[in-house]
Amino acid sequence: MENKISPAKSGLQLGLLFGVIMVLEFVVSYIIGIEKLIGSSFGIVINLLNYLILPFLFIFLGCTNYKKLNGGFVSFSECLKIGVSITVVAALIYAIFNLVFNLIFPEFASQMLAITKSEILKKNPNMTAEQIDMAISMTKKFMSQYIVFPVTIAMYAFFGLLYSLLVGAIVKKNPNQSF
Repeated sequence: MENKISPAKSGLQLGLLFGVIMVLEFVVSYIIGIEKLIGSSFGIVINLLNYLILPFLFIFLGCTNYKKLNGGFVSFSECLKIGVSITVVAALIYAIFNLVFNLIFPEFASQMLAITKSEILKKNPNMTAEQIDMAISMTKKFMSQYIVFPVTIAMYAFFGLLYSLLVGAIVKKNPNQSF
């Protein structure tokens, strides 16, 4: 009997690598100073990497690697499994890191709220104190780990699905079926 690797398992290593890269980007951003990166080209590059380039790249690599391991064949559904598993594993690593980071450095949340408040005032100097307080309270709610953790995973799973559809359309190759 042939030992066959499942599509989801084949994406595990790339998902781990993608998650570690996102964690390292966050750590570098924190060391540099998040407040310096808001609106800078570095912040834009990080967002492009995490939401567009790296997910697509890792899904493409995962699907082509699975195709090589599977005798040159990969189906569309296998590409979907690979892509979603890569992005979900990466999101889990990043979300767990984010949870632990906020437990170790609780001042980070208040620092982010202060940055958010200054950015709101910079963009909308005519806002009343009540409007600013409402915006900050909404930001606090969305910074809650009960929301951040599942939303991070769901968002990356969705991106993984979208990019997998695109990559699957490019790399799929089904074996010739005879009747």
